[in-house]
Amino acid sequence: MPTRLLVIIAMSLALAGCSGYKRPPTAFHEILTQPYRLDSSDRLRIIVFGQDDLSNTYVVDQAGYISMPLVGSLAARGKTQQELAADIATALRRGYLRDPDVSVEVDQYRPIFVMGEVQNAGQYPYVAGMTVQNAIATAGGFGARAEQGSADITRQINGEILNGRVPITDPIRPGDTIYVRERFF
Repeated sequence: MPTRLLVIIAMSLALAGCSGYKRPPTAFHEILTQPYRLDSSDRLRIIVFGQDDLSNTYVVDQAGYISMPLVGSLAARGKTQQELAADIATALRRGYLRDPDVSVEVDQYRPIFVMGEVQNAGQYPYVAGMTVQNAIATAGGFGARAEQGSADITRQINGEILNGRVPITDPIRPGDTIYVRERFF
């Protein structure tokens, strides 16, 4: 009898280890209600009203900066659009413009990455309001052996990389990596 009990316990532990389920941390979903924070590869439309020479499209570089005429390099990573607009206006007030009116809009978000059991794994443009299911559809749909109820997401939040498994109806953020697992049966 003790041998049978040990076998049952061993099998239960082995099956529990196979599931690999990792519940997403609370910060994973809290970030969805917070203002968007800029990061590398975001393309921004910056408008300085009345100054056509300064109004243009700028890309946040890998170091997290944008470079503008008269202003030079400004840190953009981790800032909201309003915070960056205020920083640009402050820099322009330093001897260039008396009262600059600056607007910052995201022209194109940084890409998402879809991997695993999908038809065409790769990098895809993010569209506002996208869900895991939309991202998978963009990648050509599920592969033949795909687990279709949930997916794993890797997301960077405040400089920390977090992982979690979410239903395919969950929203995603720019820069997310979505991994569709293979089903066992």
